[in-house]
Amino acid sequence: MTRVNVLLAAGLIGSSLLLVNSAYETRRLFSALERAKADQRQLDSEYKRLDAERQVQSTHLRVERVARERLQMRTVTPAVTHWVNERPSDAAGSSPGTSGAPAAAPAGPAAGARP
Repeated sequence: MTRVNVLLAAGLIGSSLLLVNSAYETRRLFSALERAKADQRQLDSEYKRLDAERQVQSTHLRVERVARERLQMRTVTPAVTHWVNERPSDAAGSSPGTSGAPAAAPAGPAAGARP
């Protein structure tokens, strides 16, 4: 009978220790979860702030102003546009149907703007 009592007492003590350990682990995990949720809220608010800042920074007016001030760019006008006419190369020779006259000017700017 005493052997059974000792086994029951050992089982009761072991079960109690497991219960205490389980409660401690649960509290520790709950605390870590709350910290992670707080970090998530902080990161979400920072993301929203940065996204709003990005939208402000990428407006067309701001991009145009930065291009003019920092990069010293200007709008292309016919006065600063250089058109390039394509000419057949002398090395390739002319094909039978051509008279050797220069080709027509391209539809858009071929070389871009001169500074």
